[in-house]
Amino acid sequence: MKTALTIAGSDPTGGAGLQADLKVFRLFGIHGLSVTSAITAQNTERVDSILPVEKDTLEKQLRILLSDIKPDALKTGLLYSRWAADVIAEMIREHSLQNLVIDPVTVSSSGMSLVDDGTLDSIRESLFPLSKVITPNIYEAAVLTGIMVEDRNGMEEAAKVLKGMGADVVVITGGHLEGIALDLYYDGEFHSIEGEKIKGEYHGTGCAFSAALTALLALGHSPLESVRKAKEFVNGAIRKAYHLGRGMGLLNI
Repeated sequence: MKTALTIAGSDPTGGAGLQADLKVFRLFGIHGLSVTSAITAQNTERVDSILPVEKDTLEKQLRILLSDIKPDALKTGLLYSRWAADVIAEMIREHSLQNLVIDPVTVSSSGMSLVDDGTLDSIRESLFPLSKVITPNIYEAAVLTGIMVEDRNGMEEAAKVLKGMGADVVVITGGHLEGIALDLYYDGEFHSIEGEKIKGEYHGTGCAFSAALTALLALGHSPLESVRKAKEFVNGAIRKAYHLGRGMGLLNI
């Protein structure tokens, strides 16, 4: 059986973070492995607080797991601490891991910062050059590049800058654009991947997309094919979403 590893935060709602990643992996027939980078206190309305795991704890989780099982693909989600990227990069090189997907989580839907000072710099410098695909949304692309991303032109400009930081493939997800759900794929050439714009606010869409992409890479699909299939998967999960709390809808995964 193929395996995929998620290195992400724990979400009590199960709608995002490593809990959501593991559900997505299972739906694609992948055995999911997980390493906890942080514990969050959140619900469908907001993120209240984040407790990052200690550096030694993160390293021990990775070291003991990878000494026994080598995943076919892996993804990172919430990496709160600036040293986390360096620890993960060291493990990737030590174990020659392939198919790294980076979901550069920066800000919650309610506007709370999800990273410590210097963390994004560390992710750019240590992890982007080791990645197969990075999947920022338009807000994350703007934060990472300093470019205003409000339309396709801004997405193209940001994608070129992000690829120059070392990623093989850049996918800027545009679900927050007005009027259209456009994802822009860039590997030196641009590919537009459009989908239905579904009304409402939904929890964990970025996590589900990057997890599906990771699972598809583990199964041997090309990056472009994986992105197309991952977008279809997330659109289907949004259409079947449900509400358990007072806030955002939860994807049916």
